[in-house]
Amino acid sequence: MQQDHFKVTASKKDETLQYHQGRGAQINTRNRFLKNETVKEHVEAIDDWEEPDLSTQYIEQEAKSIVNKVESPDVGMGYSMNAYAGCEHGCIYCYARNVHEYWGYSAGLDFEQKIIVKKNAAQLLRKQLMHPRWEPIPIMLSGNTDCYQPAEKKYRLTRGLLEVCNEFNQPVGILTKNAGILRDKDVLQEMAKKNIVRAMVSVTSFNEELRRVMEPRTTTAMQRLRVIEELSKAGVTMGIMMGPMIPGLNDHEMQRIMKAAADRGATFTAYTFIRLNGAIKFLFHDWLYKNFPDRADKIWHMIEQSHNGKVNDSRWGLRMRGEGSIAQIIAQQYAKYGKLYKMNEGETGLDRSAFRRPGQQGTLF
Repeated sequence: MQQDHFKVTASKKDETLQYHQGRGAQINTRNRFLKNETVKEHVEAIDDWEEPDLSTQYIEQEAKSIVNKVESPDVGMGYSMNAYAGCEHGCIYCYARNVHEYWGYSAGLDFEQKIIVKKNAAQLLRKQLMHPRWEPIPIMLSGNTDCYQPAEKKYRLTRGLLEVCNEFNQPVGILTKNAGILRDKDVLQEMAKKNIVRAMVSVTSFNEELRRVMEPRTTTAMQRLRVIEELSKAGVTMGIMMGPMIPGLNDHEMQRIMKAAADRGATFTAYTFIRLNGAIKFLFHDWLYKNFPDRADKIWHMIEQSHNGKVNDSRWGLRMRGEGSIAQIIAQQYAKYGKLYKMNEGETGLDRSAFRRPGQQGTLF
């Protein structure tokens, strides 16, 4: 990508605005829950204005709960848990950005910089699993933000959650795009022997120039494939998540991604189609026209064509698959290459029968 793509020239005035390298979002969108907002309306303003601090801040807190029941019928999980709110990976398309507004922050730069750390995550999970009414339905790690984002290297909260799950034989799924998961290979290997864990690695593109601006603080696609290979050899059932597929950017890479993952041991797969809900619509539009001005109009219109004239669709089943000819072509590719590379064959699910609370004799189910 040429250096020119890292700047944008305003249309009304001949002003060149600096691109925030290393961040996905380039702006802070308005928080819909807040009545007031502070904006800089003019570049030449001489009032008391401080430029945004782009450093990452970790905001530690004692959370009240960690396991969340998932009500959405089309996401394939019953429960999720997230030790972190906000995500430094900075993926511009991330649906979790909107959730950051509930914390009083913006879905834009704030989401990538202000990371809320639930320091008591493991204790909360233990309390949940000890409840006599809890049934060991699989829990998804990273149902919202990535459980192996950079903060995990310091806090090791995901490690603590996995150790509790391993102790209780509580089945768990993982979705990540960070090679930091390999730090926990030992506990994952133990859990895999009991068939209480499976993991998916998210790969959106092999184009490094695209990845660096679309997912700026993630590991490379080659590193993600290494994760699949290493954990597969360790006995962990591994899958590949291709999402989101974005027409005009990465939709042509589906076969290559699926084949590379299968060659390294992935046995199951999933994908999503780009969906721009809430503030993500404005963030993605700003990002797209700054990075790809030569084809931004075409990409934007193709997304609209796939969501009934809009860039977002809230209908269950369609919202993450899209509709129309473009979405249909992607769905057909997914089905064709999934069959070709023998994905999703003979899935048996995770074992719930071995769940037990410490000190308890025998199994519950």
